[in-house]
Amino acid sequence: MLLYLQRKITYAFLTLFGVITVIFLLFSVLPGDPARMMLGQNSNSEQLAQMKHKYGFDQPILKQYLFYVNDLSPLSFHSNTEEDYTFFNTDNYNGIIIFKGSSFNVAFKSPYLRYSFARPGKRVSDILSETIPNTIFLALAAISIAIFLGIILGIAGALNHNSWIDRIIQVISTVGMSVPSFFSAIIFAWLFGYLWHDWTNLNMTGSLYEVDDFGERRSIALKNIILPAIVLGIRPLAVISQLMRNALLDVLDQDYIRTAKAKGLRPFQVIKNHALKNALNPVITAVSGWFASMLAGAVFVEFVFGWNGLGKEIVSALNTLDLPVIMGSVLTIALFFIIIQTVVDILYAWLDPKVKLD
Repeated sequence: MLLYLQRKITYAFLTLFGVITVIFLLFSVLPGDPARMMLGQNSNSEQLAQMKHKYGFDQPILKQYLFYVNDLSPLSFHSNTEEDYTFFNTDNYNGIIIFKGSSFNVAFKSPYLRYSFARPGKRVSDILSETIPNTIFLALAAISIAIFLGIILGIAGALNHNSWIDRIIQVISTVGMSVPSFFSAIIFAWLFGYLWHDWTNLNMTGSLYEVDDFGERRSIALKNIILPAIVLGIRPLAVISQLMRNALLDVLDQDYIRTAKAKGLRPFQVIKNHALKNALNPVITAVSGWFASMLAGAVFVEFVFGWNGLGKEIVSALNTLDLPVIMGSVLTIALFFIIIQTVVDILYAWLDPKVKLD
């Protein structure tokens, strides 16, 4: 088990390293001058040269890549020269020097995602720390709705196999998997937030916190999460209901289920105590994957509903060509994917003895 754990963690780090490389290469070939994006169109050549030298944009692409990896690495090397890009400053890096040499330092620090182009002086890590909790809260609400309703619909479909109830659930699931999130977000916002607002009392747009007219008092508005959570949970709900239905139908055909029925157990007891636990394995797999994908899939949903999360921040950064924010956001989403998948694989190996550890 220890070797399996070490191998999975190694694969996770290699995957993360590959993601970092791909992100850097993709955004390095984009047209445009990063220094001009930071200073604006009215900057002169001298200011551009200073900015390029300060952030290493005047260096060869390989050296810029090493700078980028060094910024993200918790254990990194830094020059003692203040004019150099790799000069270590604890105010910028939030770290400590663990080795001080004559020409370079070795520091242990938090990942440095650099500064926003569109908001000078604003660190990308600060921007992400303000938006990620909102996205995680939205994803948790959406996956909770999907799990609760998906399991109920799946059980109802399996117990009423080939009936009109089963067919209606199948149609609902098919439509839920087919309709894009941005389209359903627009429809839900228009219907429930605008057309039927007098009955629902829901808003077309809104975030977790609302500020009063004077900008002094901030309050939590949980009703604003209802529509985006439902829209974001539609597709995983459809998948979970189908998986639950099919898995439960397979389990109900097993011999031990027939034995439980022959003993005189009520159908509810058979489902609850014998069939449900064994039918939940594919659902757990789907939930782990969908929760990670919600962080990326929430982009359009957050933008439509005005939810101040990571997805809305990505759209805003794309509109302003704020490359550090885009790169930091994409890297954060990829990190969530890797962590969740690695944890799920390790849990499977621990809980299920049939999983091969060699």
